[in-house]
Amino acid sequence: MDFRQIRYFMEVAIREHVTEAADSLHVAQSSVSRQIVNLENELGVDLFIRDGRRVRLTPIGKIFFERMKHAMNVMDDARREVEEYLDPEKGTVRITFPISLAAHTLPTVIYAFRMRYPEARFQLKQALYRDLITNVIKGDFNLALIGPLPLEEKKLQQKPLFTENILALLPLHHPLAKRPSLRLRELAEEPFVLLPEGYIFRDLVVNACQELGFTPHVAFEGDDIDALKGLVSAGLGVTLMPEVTLVDSFPRSTVKIPLVEPNVTRTVGVITPKERILLPTEKLFYNFLQEFFESSDDFKR
Repeated sequence: MDFRQIRYFMEVAIREHVTEAADSLHVAQSSVSRQIVNLENELGVDLFIRDGRRVRLTPIGKIFFERMKHAMNVMDDARREVEEYLDPEKGTVRITFPISLAAHTLPTVIYAFRMRYPEARFQLKQALYRDLITNVIKGDFNLALIGPLPLEEKKLQQKPLFTENILALLPLHHPLAKRPSLRLRELAEEPFVLLPEGYIFRDLVVNACQELGFTPHVAFEGDDIDALKGLVSAGLGVTLMPEVTLVDSFPRSTVKIPLVEPNVTRTVGVITPKERILLPTEKLFYNFLQEFFESSDDFKR
């Protein structure tokens, strides 16, 4: 079993098509097929179920794929660690993040970091809350911005960066729109627009309401923060949002209002693996994150 076989196997497994994998690898289709057959013969198992050039992993193939994916990540990290050891200011920061930090927080930090280290590069991936945690634990990424911080994850280290308020967003002509603040209970009879199930921020909103004795009536769902803003702007309901998502802009036909009784907040931080060290450029960025949020007036500690 050699590196070329594994590389060909991984590409075919991801694309589920031999010809497409060969095109991506810039080699002949016959070469890919031969290497896969050789690998299967060496292992003594079928890794793929074949339907012409379209293929899919067998159950043991899926297990082998996950193991090889982890091994490839380790090798990639080793190669990048050597490169970045020589010059960490020119390396790559690979980081995953949630939708709520995509529009303002992460771009702001990256801009500031590149002002100091202009030749640094970034590889970014947006993911759901549980996937952020899984990505770091499994080694797909060594850094994830996340909010709120997970309660207990034995394989992760976590560092809080800032705590932000959760605000109410209402249509401009809503009867409560001119209030300087709102009690969450005052929204109990309102239609809500929320992110779909599976998003941690939806859970945060629902849990805050249920602690006051009501479950929000979800009239509409939006797949991202901007969609929620648009639904509120159209007068289809109210919502709660992290303060940071409303820093730069929100629709003119909406109004943001602080919440009291209770004061709903979330703590945003960065998670890293306990069992792996950060690569040099990642370590540079990790230290910068702490420095940035400690000194920034736009974010609350």
